Amino acid sequence: MHELSETADTIADRFTRWCEAVVARLPFGLNRALPPTFLGFALINSGTFGVDLALLSLLHGWWGLPVWLSVTVAYVCAFGLSFVLNRTFNFHSYAPVGRQAAVYVVVVVINYLAFILGVASGLTALGLEYHLSRLLAGACEAGYMYSALRWVVFRRRAVGLEPEFAPDAT
Repeated sequence: MHELSETADTIADRFTRWCEAVVARLPFGLNRALPPTFLGFALINSGTFGVDLALLSLLHGWWGLPVWLSVTVAYVCAFGLSFVLNRTFNFHSYAPVGRQAAVYVVVVVINYLAFILGVASGLTALGLEYHLSRLLAGACEAGYMYSALRWVVFRRRAVGLEPEFAPDAT
């Protein structure tokens, strides 16, 4: 009988290697300054931001819900998806999900109050079109969210306490 290799090559592993390969080829010293997790975050969160905008358009533009409610529902859905994808594909975290989810909720609430309600709603109230307001708020929140995910939510424990990749369960 043929035995499987000790480690399975998962989609998450391939995503990480692809991000590492792309960052390694960046010019002007960016390959040393930009962590592969930043590229992974940018890709994942660009996709989930697209989900956010699509839901916002559906909820407010088509169904006529108030902007504050449409933004909130779209935001919660997109950030739930972002948590799962970043945890799995980008940061390869195997820490207990409950604690991470609780910390993530705090990070997201701060982000929501500061950037989504503060910036997006404020700009909309000043007369800026709601999609443009949301885009500007999204640019502000990107730096905050990456930093919070990397150094707070999915931070690496001291060496030896949390493996880079979880061992096989075989």
